[in-house]
Amino acid sequence: MLFDMDGTLVDSEKLWDVALHELAAEYGGTLSDPARRAMIGTAMAASMRILHDDLGQPGRDPEASAAWINARILELFRSGLRWRPGALTLLRAVRAAGIPTALVTSSGRPLVEVALDTLGRDSFDAIVCGDEVDAAKPHPEPYLTAARLLGVPIARCVAIEDSPTGVASALAAGAAVLAVPAEVPIGPLDGVHQLESLTGADLELLAALLGAPPVGA
Repeated sequence: MLFDMDGTLVDSEKLWDVALHELAAEYGGTLSDPARRAMIGTAMAASMRILHDDLGQPGRDPEASAAWINARILELFRSGLRWRPGALTLLRAVRAAGIPTALVTSSGRPLVEVALDTLGRDSFDAIVCGDEVDAAKPHPEPYLTAARLLGVPIARCVAIEDSPTGVASALAAGAAVLAVPAEVPIGPLDGVHQLESLTGADLELLAALLGAPPVGA
């Protein structure tokens, strides 16, 4: 099992909203809704370029902006994260069944370490962070890396994602994909099963996505 983090397991996109809008205001501008949606699921460097272009300030240093965002979002994450509906129940069921599980996120390691206080450090056998791969989502590398770390063929993995960027990454890697859109709609795609939330998602569904018998059957 391969889980995305932001918007999939935890309702953190709203916290990113706060930080990004605050930075835009710090720069004397206002972040547009289309630009904010385009950032969802992307790596930090790409998000900062989108922000700068949206504000008409393409010459700004993306590393300086990223440092500001990282510091602010760490503060917001420490104040507490809320689970997305059904996410904790499904994660617990997967772990109880002994299924190899990885977290595959575009967020950087320092932020993920804070999030793990909510997610649980024993919830994952492997963690792939956005600052630990050469190519971020939508490139397939994050998901291929996670499958390799788990020692499971990617074709035998189900990836759960909430964004078009993450779905594209998982599909390109060759995983079965369960999409649970949060902030951005995901159009119909071959090889992608969609749910409104993870409430009711279970091991039988995950097995069906792989064309396998249910766990324990």
